[in-house]
Amino acid sequence: MNQIKLKRIGSQIAQELSAICALEANDSLLKEINITGCVVTNDLGLAKVYFTTQLERDKKEVEKELNDETAGYLRNKIAERIEIRHIPKIRFSYDNSVVYGDNIEKIIKEIHDKDGK
Repeated sequence: MNQIKLKRIGSQIAQELSAICALEANDSLLKEINITGCVVTNDLGLAKVYFTTQLERDKKEVEKELNDETAGYLRNKIAERIEIRHIPKIRFSYDNSVVYGDNIEKIIKEIHDKDGK
């Protein structure tokens, strides 16, 4: 499938999931996550959804709970909102890029502080 179309579908899924989590969900876990992106496979069989959270729980535990308990519910909600023939299965994955970026920023700040002294 066309890569531009796949990116558009992934972006649309991420946008709809963000709206569902923020506005419609009754589950406290869904209200505490932020969707950062979505990548869809070529056959539209799988949508890998990246998320972050400020919860103090283990990230793998949150990821497992999202995949086991809420992925089906969210897939049904997406099917109501997006007009495509096949709605991909949703798999959540914790997005480490925010933590990684914060760590790099901290290192750069430390380097600048050392140079300034």
